[in-house]
Amino acid sequence: MLIRLLRSHLGRYRKLLWLVVALQAVQTVAALLLPTLNARIIDRGVLAGDVGYIRSVGALMLGFTFVQGVFAAAAVFYGARVAMGFGRDIRANLFHQVTDYSAREVGAFGAPSLITRITNDVQQVQMLVVMTCTMAIGAPITMVVGVVMALRQDVGLSMILLVSMPAAAIILGTLVARMVPAFQVMQERIDQINRVLREQITGIRVVRAFVREPQETGRFTAANADLTETSLKAGRLMSSMFPLVNLLINVSSVAVLWIGGDRIAAGDINVGSLVAYLSYLVQILWSVVMATFMFSMIPRASVSAVRIQEVLDTESSVERPADPVTEVALHGQLELRGVGFHYPGAAQPVLCDISFTTRAGQTTAIIGSTGAGKTTLVNLVPRLFDATSGEVLVDGVDVRELQPELLWERIGLVPQKPYLFSGTVASNLRYGKPDATDAEMWEALEVAQAADFVRAMPGDLEAVIEQGGTNVSGGQRQRLSIARALIRRPEIYLFDDSFSALDLATDARLRAALRPHTGDAAVVIVAQRVSTISTADEILVLEDGELVGKGTHEELLATNGTYAEIVESQIGEGAAA
Repeated sequence: MLIRLLRSHLGRYRKLLWLVVALQAVQTVAALLLPTLNARIIDRGVLAGDVGYIRSVGALMLGFTFVQGVFAAAAVFYGARVAMGFGRDIRANLFHQVTDYSAREVGAFGAPSLITRITNDVQQVQMLVVMTCTMAIGAPITMVVGVVMALRQDVGLSMILLVSMPAAAIILGTLVARMVPAFQVMQERIDQINRVLREQITGIRVVRAFVREPQETGRFTAANADLTETSLKAGRLMSSMFPLVNLLINVSSVAVLWIGGDRIAAGDINVGSLVAYLSYLVQILWSVVMATFMFSMIPRASVSAVRIQEVLDTESSVERPADPVTEVALHGQLELRGVGFHYPGAAQPVLCDISFTTRAGQTTAIIGSTGAGKTTLVNLVPRLFDATSGEVLVDGVDVRELQPELLWERIGLVPQKPYLFSGTVASNLRYGKPDATDAEMWEALEVAQAADFVRAMPGDLEAVIEQGGTNVSGGQRQRLSIARALIRRPEIYLFDDSFSALDLATDARLRAALRPHTGDAAVVIVAQRVSTISTADEILVLEDGELVGKGTHEELLATNGTYAEIVESQIGEGAAA
């Protein structure tokens, strides 16, 4: 999976990669020529007392050192550009993939896991690319060219390389095989601790309200301990690599000096050649250390690559139409024909055979007990989910055939859980209409009954809104979300229990102000309070995902027992009559 990810995202950097390889090859060869030149200085200069030779070869060594430094710096520069561009591309692809997901895919992965994959997992693979460009490319060149140069100095000492290099490979292979599962568990532990932290930070008010700090501290401690234990296990495996390789280098160096001393005494090798051979041995085995470092990163990067590719390979269940409809004849009409919906693997459907029509100028209300499927029904219209049976038609066209942008611009959705983005009141309202003027924003705020509290905030339209709207109340969040939908002036309004946090007086004023503002649009209101929907043109009663009643408030009171029970539970038997 790692190879697949690298191949698919590094193709555009092919020329830069070849440049990095060339730069690394030049700087590596320059570095490998230095021991040979040093051997000549010792044998022909120092031992012969030829100062001129020492100076001339020394100047040549300085030249090769300069070349090595310049080419190494260039290789690091271009290698870093490749790695940073690679990471940027993957993050962008993941972001676009996730934003195309339906609520089903987001729920399947979970927000904490998706955040970890886009940040931490990408960073792991990106770091591998950085180290490959700056270190790993030179390692095999050093091994091959270094062995050739060492053999040129003395073939008899090369038996040491025949032992040390396979030994290093065996050590590395054993450690890497044990590190892969450890890193896989570690990424899962990171997901877990992110999930716990996200829940605790988001729900801090609930935690304090129910005095659950000790229990939540225990949850975090347990998740933290699991991550720490797994990290220590992986860390111990990583930390054992370098001491073992260094031990191998030192033992090999001792063996070279031992055997080489005897060969010098026998006249089979010169002192300079022994020094050069020892330098080549260290460089060769040091390249093994670099490879060791790379191998230590590959397991974690491989696990991260699998997690990244899993997101990239998961297609949204809400697919864009191959030949989308870009023009419609009708305006402000919503129709559901025999719509059903069930989650994969669920025993019972969430919705079953729902049919109704809402036209411009009409208000359709949906009411039912908790879990009846009201929110799911509303979410089918903007294609947050796709119906598993039946058809959802907007302006006479199945939403699965409409161009998504055309569909979304016709809909103004106020979700059950209103969400405000960090920024200002104005920046949040402009999510509905990017070019909205101040006058348009104040008009929407007036209709949504939000103008008074916005004027009271420091900066009014430029007042700061924190992430999630945590610095305003629940009712204020709902009214700002309604204003955000109103400023768009869509053809179809979807209010998903959007008045639940409002007091009855504000609710009544808001509904009265909405009528003239939404008079030329179709309006669908999901509500729990009967008072919110009693004046609707048509009320749908849902129970266990089925449509059990349809009509006006008065008609349902007279003919529908489920609706009558809801009314009685809220306003009393006498008022219901």
